[in-house]
Amino acid sequence: MLTQVKPVSPEAVEEAARLIRAGDLVGMPTETVYGLGADALNAQAVLKIFAAKGRPADNPLIVHVSALTEIPPLVRAIPEAAARLMEAFWPGPMTLILPKADCIPDAVSAGLDTVGIRLPASEAARMLIRASGRPIAAPSANRSGKPSPTTAQHVFEDMNGRIPLILDDGPCAVGVESSVIDATGDVPVVLRPGGITPEMIRDVCGGVRVDEHVMRPLEEGEIVRSPGMKYRHYAPRAKTVIFEGEAQRVMETICARYDAAEAAGERPAILGFDEHDFGARTRISLGSVRRPQEAAARLFGALRELDARGETVALCEAVEATGIGLAVMNRMGRAAGFDIERV
Repeated sequence: MLTQVKPVSPEAVEEAARLIRAGDLVGMPTETVYGLGADALNAQAVLKIFAAKGRPADNPLIVHVSALTEIPPLVRAIPEAAARLMEAFWPGPMTLILPKADCIPDAVSAGLDTVGIRLPASEAARMLIRASGRPIAAPSANRSGKPSPTTAQHVFEDMNGRIPLILDDGPCAVGVESSVIDATGDVPVVLRPGGITPEMIRDVCGGVRVDEHVMRPLEEGEIVRSPGMKYRHYAPRAKTVIFEGEAQRVMETICARYDAAEAAGERPAILGFDEHDFGARTRISLGSVRRPQEAAARLFGALRELDARGETVALCEAVEATGIGLAVMNRMGRAAGFDIERV
């Protein structure tokens, strides 16, 4: 299959919409990461997503809509907390888990009685949904287990020959996947952190709970209630370790580990912040330690850079797990298989 990459334009969007209606897959931009889109109401089209990604079918997908009016046919109810969150944060990087309607195929919901719904902020994404006339199911457009794509080139690297078209709308602004919030109960539960933080949710709803699996792996037999809950996810090929603690102590530990790895014949690299001095050692920038949103925007690109450079060991500085920093630590933790050392 020939995979084309086309800048977003009315003509390219209409071509992508025709592919969606025909049951094909499209690489689509959003403000979070690039998605791998299919008609959410076409079970056979949705199954192509799993084949292209090499993704387990027990991992639910998110259904994207272009307007609030498109949601009622897809769900059985919109609880009060969900309505408040919709008003506050949509369009935006937030997915709400709601009771699903019968029209949602089991392939989308992974057999669950709920479905994730999102109204993206990306105008290009909403243009595609409107033009196709379909809700679009779209996980991140990467091969399963690899870092999520934040540019069209990342999608091409993973999906070349697997899908017919990728729409290019430039780098993603947020850089980590949407916050996934279970809004079926009285208190919203964050299943996957993202750009809409627990603190923001609490301000709107008066309460919030963060699921225990945000910073630990699923145990054998536990149900996957949200995308991104699998044990090892977003992973580069390099052995990845995270270090948290007082900044100077973290820097000293990382430098010592780097030198030991290099002496052992490894190819180490540091994922670190601009304010910290690691000497002449290889460093991939996560931006400023004072602006964790920069780490969110850069993390997946940094993980992909590790693979492109052939590094075998990645030594990462932790960020404070508050605000969007929780999303960064969640993704970094899963990339490292939760190998986090306190120093």
